[in-house]
Amino acid sequence: MIDFFVSIGHAIMAPLYYATSGVLIVFYKLFNGSIGMAEGWAWALSIVGLTIVIRTLLIPLFVRQIKNSRNLQMLQPKVKELQKKYGHDRERLTQETMKLYKDTGTNPLASCMPLLLQMPIFLALFRTLNEAAHNDGVGLFEQARFAPLVESLATSEIFGAVKISDSFTSADSWHVQLVAGILVALMTITTFTTQRQLMRKNMPESALTGQYAQQQKILLYVLPVVFAVGGIAFPIGVLLYWSTSNLWTLGQQFYVIRNNPTPGTPAYEAKQARDANRKKDDGSGEPAASASGTATAVVESPRPVPRSQPKKQTRSQRKAK
Repeated sequence: MIDFFVSIGHAIMAPLYYATSGVLIVFYKLFNGSIGMAEGWAWALSIVGLTIVIRTLLIPLFVRQIKNSRNLQMLQPKVKELQKKYGHDRERLTQETMKLYKDTGTNPLASCMPLLLQMPIFLALFRTLNEAAHNDGVGLFEQARFAPLVESLATSEIFGAVKISDSFTSADSWHVQLVAGILVALMTITTFTTQRQLMRKNMPESALTGQYAQQQKILLYVLPVVFAVGGIAFPIGVLLYWSTSNLWTLGQQFYVIRNNPTPGTPAYEAKQARDANRKKDDGSGEPAASASGTATAVVESPRPVPRSQPKKQTRSQRKAK
């Protein structure tokens, strides 16, 4: 029975093994073969390149995640009204809440989709590096023509004598443990910072309380702990992948929040202030504001009216007077 599930799991993961190993090989040949970079750094940058490829493919899903998170935030006042109205009937409350989500096209689980879709890639890379550490291969690395690359991946080093396939728990020197510990800390800090940025800058006050907010707070503190505890068993290459992915998420999320924030949030107020300052600096032709906030007008003194000269008269006209 166990063998059956193992075979099913291998069949599901096999395409990912080929995709992961294929991308790694292409980048390695670019960095090591074309540029002539050292093996260790060529493999390290290949893992970074794999991360960039995966995150680029996930951009449409990330945009949907941001929109869905925004909808969840904006719906919190209505959810609270439903809780007050149907708090005594949990079944009715669940039905009305799901109806509200359906009518607004909001999926509470969509915010976890990028993370969930990355997990198979994460497992494929973990298995690739773990097998390479034992001079074995999965995916394209199983083919005989790529056997030298398996050995290269298993023995290549960065930061001195730190193998990409090493981990904190399997390290045989303090040097490896130090590098692995720094990468685990980086992975943990970036995970926490990414989640905190989303909560503090792109959530209105009304969304900071309630069930959804509590779930976000739990994720804020639980996910970093999970990665910190599990990270000590991850190979150096996997730590590079996850740290790079977190940094990508942090930058991508910062860009979206800065340029398209949720109304009623600190990020939205900051964008309004920037837009107002930009209009002021563009020189729209309006007079500059004084310290009191009023425009300083330049009053021109009126020109004197020219004095009219009397008309010339003839002698007969003068005598007539």
